[in-house]
Amino acid sequence: MSAPLIQVEDLHFSYGEQAPVFQGASFNLYSGERIALLGPNGSGKTSLLRLVMGLLKPDSGTIKLFGQSMSNEKDFRKYRGRAGLLFQDSDDQLFCPTVLEEVCFGPLNQGMKPEEAKAQARTVLKQLGIEALEERITWQLSGGQKRLVALASVLAMEPEVLLLDEPTNALDNPTRERLIQILLELPQAMICIAHDDEFHGQLATRSLRVEGGCLVDA
Repeated sequence: MSAPLIQVEDLHFSYGEQAPVFQGASFNLYSGERIALLGPNGSGKTSLLRLVMGLLKPDSGTIKLFGQSMSNEKDFRKYRGRAGLLFQDSDDQLFCPTVLEEVCFGPLNQGMKPEEAKAQARTVLKQLGIEALEERITWQLSGGQKRLVALASVLAMEPEVLLLDEPTNALDNPTRERLIQILLELPQAMICIAHDDEFHGQLATRSLRVEGGCLVDA
């Protein structure tokens, strides 16, 4: 088996003096896997994705991205672009005035020339079937449209791994089904948080549950 894309070993984390969120959590994500991350609200699922991205700092333990140990912000900054995080609330992710500007932002930050970034953004918007939204104002979109635009902004950076925090949140059934088909066709390995059992059944290749501060097979 190839080396893990993401490797977490003996992770411990708590918010200040609160009860520990993780007490020895470990898991690996391999190429081609789509892991469903399960557990009740408040169990630490979102915190785990943020720890993996370096947005939170563990109390102890090892996090490796693409075979490299992450010990500080400089390490995470170097590899963070290879893992795309879709936030639970799209309003926390969208900040540019128009859809096209939003989806261009990541590629421009990666050093792409403006015309190349626009071409990349338009390709992704078409892939998701939302090219008609290109000139729309982001804050005027529906919840489902915002969700797809946020995903487009992540995919435009061509990450190797997707970390999806409740991607079906605020989606109606037709949009939800379309999103499932889109995700099934993507080549990226994924970790996906969702409370929708049917969604997990269609998408996941295996499931992990947050339980007692650890991660166990579900």
